[in-house]
Amino acid sequence: MNDSSQLPLPARLPSAESAATATQGRLPRPWLVADIGGTNARFGWLADGSSSVEHVQTLPTASHAGPGAAAQAYLAQLAAQLGSAYRPPRAGAFAVATAVGGDDISLTNSGWHFLRSATRDELALDELLMLNDFEALALSLPHLAAEQVRPIGNTAAPGTPGTMAVIGPGTGLGVAGIMPTARGWLAVPGEGGHATLAPADDFESAVLTAGRREFVHVSAERLLSGIGLPVLHRAVAAVLGQAPQTLLAEEIVERGLARQDEVCSRTLDTFCALLGSFAGNVALTLGARGGVYIGGGIVPRLGERFFASDFRPRFEAKGRFHSYLRDIPTTLITDTLVALTGAACALETHGRC
Repeated sequence: MNDSSQLPLPARLPSAESAATATQGRLPRPWLVADIGGTNARFGWLADGSSSVEHVQTLPTASHAGPGAAAQAYLAQLAAQLGSAYRPPRAGAFAVATAVGGDDISLTNSGWHFLRSATRDELALDELLMLNDFEALALSLPHLAAEQVRPIGNTAAPGTPGTMAVIGPGTGLGVAGIMPTARGWLAVPGEGGHATLAPADDFESAVLTAGRREFVHVSAERLLSGIGLPVLHRAVAAVLGQAPQTLLAEEIVERGLARQDEVCSRTLDTFCALLGSFAGNVALTLGARGGVYIGGGIVPRLGERFFASDFRPRFEAKGRFHSYLRDIPTTLITDTLVALTGAACALETHGRC
């Protein structure tokens, strides 16, 4: 298990809901929060009176039978660390990388399959909320600080107050929105990563044609994710007339950034361009004039290569709606723990933050 001191600084709980404005319906603390993806599960802790998610640890999902077992491993170490100050959690919120619609949960890109109610009972919690991981990420957007983000492009406009969107290439590709209501911010989860991906030029058309030789339906996630990068790499190789190598996503990124491999380098360029086009589609679909945010673990690894890419030009390249998109800011989320803030927000206000 990773030591939290080696991870980025803990994500912060929104300060708009303080102890002074607590309601009778607030769930009792301590709280256990988690951000569970296809590869890793991050856990955090909120004690009584705390305004931040603390004691953050990351566990590989493959090392545990399910979220209950992973949470118990986390809590065992936390109990040893805190000693007599430790108290068992009373409530929890898990942000999971799949659609959430009932008690039965199956992660899209992991073998974990479990029941929310059984996990709640396993951990002896009064309440356990389950929400989509990008729903949690969306709930964090109104509370992001300047040091947790980096603007993409030269858009000077701060964005029109209103709906925001977040997309994130990680193991898979998540999409969600958040909109203001009379009762606060309301997250709108979805499965936009599984929408059909569209090309913007002849090269991309050929790439998608190559992709369809492997999959009947080429969704955005099939190419724009950790599981998708090897597929994209093989498709780019086919279009360039080169024999594809069997490479992991991490190897494609490493070779592409070093510009030692033409196919890997072209794969990264194509990834950034297609992601920009997809992000523009999401902005138009949701009317996200408050901004589009990029989360997930892949884009931060690309560093300056991403900021010099065609992402932003392709984001705006929507014909008659170029001016509409030109004024929408795009922003990279650099803090990998902000979904824990969203999970805490869901506990704080039961979905509205």
